[in-house]
Amino acid sequence: MVLFLPNFKKRGHLNRLQITIAVVGSRKLVTQDDYGVQGWDIFAPHLTIYGFDADPDACKQMNAEIQSRQVNWAEKHIPLALSNSVGKAKLYLTKFPGCSSLYPPNELYMERFAGYKELISLQSTVEIDTTTLDEFCLSEDINEIDFIQLDVQGGELAVLEGAGKILSSSVLAIVTEVEFTPVYVDQPLFSDIDRYIREQEFTLLDLVVTTGRGRRVSSPVVSQPHTGSLIWADAYYFRDLIREDLKTKLKTPERIFKLACLADVLNFTDYALELLEYLTLRYGNDPSYNFADSIIEGLAQIPELLESGLESLPVVKKIRDYIREYDL
Repeated sequence: MVLFLPNFKKRGHLNRLQITIAVVGSRKLVTQDDYGVQGWDIFAPHLTIYGFDADPDACKQMNAEIQSRQVNWAEKHIPLALSNSVGKAKLYLTKFPGCSSLYPPNELYMERFAGYKELISLQSTVEIDTTTLDEFCLSEDINEIDFIQLDVQGGELAVLEGAGKILSSSVLAIVTEVEFTPVYVDQPLFSDIDRYIREQEFTLLDLVVTTGRGRRVSSPVVSQPHTGSLIWADAYYFRDLIREDLKTKLKTPERIFKLACLADVLNFTDYALELLEYLTLRYGNDPSYNFADSIIEGLAQIPELLESGLESLPVVKKIRDYIREYDL
């Protein structure tokens, strides 16, 4: 539930933000893959999306579709394969295009799980050029990326390794697909990716498993507590810019506000609220960072909180001196 962004939009707070997103593995397989559908369009027209996919035809199709919709944000899909180096690599093309990877599919192992053999069956290989996100940003004079989403079938760690400069200079949140079992031969697993991202001073806030479980093909049943082996999930990482022991140039009020906005659009409401409370208590004498009234309006959307009385909430008690429009 997006709680605060509509109020920020109404009050003009979003006009001072520019949100830039890199989607690595941007092929849109279902409607929900579109960022407009996900709610990111609230940042428009101050929203730029760079999509990367190794399939030129898929990029051409997505660019044409964006143009036909005449969206009010900037979105471009670039036919590039991102990795940790500039060079050439072999792309393994699978029966289901969305499972193609720079790693060979682990067919003998994955055929033990129902449904996976049909998806990752190797059809052919092709040699492609690779580059890094840092090189792309340098060539396009891009100085900031706020949010990165990764879904490149085992190649996520390589992409992050090739994005070290932009990660340290601007990135506030990352959502990446992670695997817990080797869907592809010799691919990095969750522990490898988690270690690297934590070394870049990000904090894991959630692992979301939707369809990322596999039932053993020989078994017609699974138990209710354990509905199949954990194969993949989406991992959500954020910077924690209000940690007292964190020393980074990104720890500014404007970045913390941007981080709160990213947390809200990604449905981490409690983290967004914590950041907004922090900004209000420390910088609230500046109207640009007094979010007390926006906090009240957001919480008032939740009937049970309104019924029990907002004035009794700890967060409201803390920010009471900064409230300007409400009589509690």
